[in-house]
Amino acid sequence: MDYEKGYVFDLMEQGGPTDVREPYFKEAVDEMMRARVLCARANAKMPDDPTYVEDLEELFGRKLDDVRILTPFICDFGNKVKFGKGVFINHSAILSASGGIEFEDGSMAAPGLRIATINHDMNQRHAIYTYGKVTVKKNAWIGMNVTICPGVTIGEYAVVAAGAVVTKDVPDYAVVGGVPAKVIRMQDPAEQREK
Repeated sequence: MDYEKGYVFDLMEQGGPTDVREPYFKEAVDEMMRARVLCARANAKMPDDPTYVEDLEELFGRKLDDVRILTPFICDFGNKVKFGKGVFINHSAILSASGGIEFEDGSMAAPGLRIATINHDMNQRHAIYTYGKVTVKKNAWIGMNVTICPGVTIGEYAVVAAGAVVTKDVPDYAVVGGVPAKVIRMQDPAEQREK
């Protein structure tokens, strides 16, 4: 069977499943290799060498003059990540992005962020994958060493405590923590000074 260019990415967008044994999956493998090479290039440069940003711009296919990402940094599908303005991602982030990741304006992450957007079929785990987009909404703040699982949305102005494993959507203005993450308290929107 012949597949149109981009077919595998359409399947990922729909949540899958994809089958690594099918010829359409080669396009995904090619993107993973492109992304890994560009991340390796960026990570091989000294942190004070501003040209590492050029490698990340190539990875994401956009200028990053309104986004700051510190190395080391790993992302396997640069074509599946979107950034708003004023996004900050501290060092040692790992983005498993095949299902799509969106960081909205002003969102920020402390060191050690882990985002997964892919999952394995329980009965055919080596061949069949499913996907769930992760969205980090406006001015959300993600603490150190947080893991976000497939399909999760972090709400506007939400705070995710260090070490949390987020398996469900986080409401706007919520503070969550723990494994799995649960709401600890709600913030007062009227007290926010950043719009």
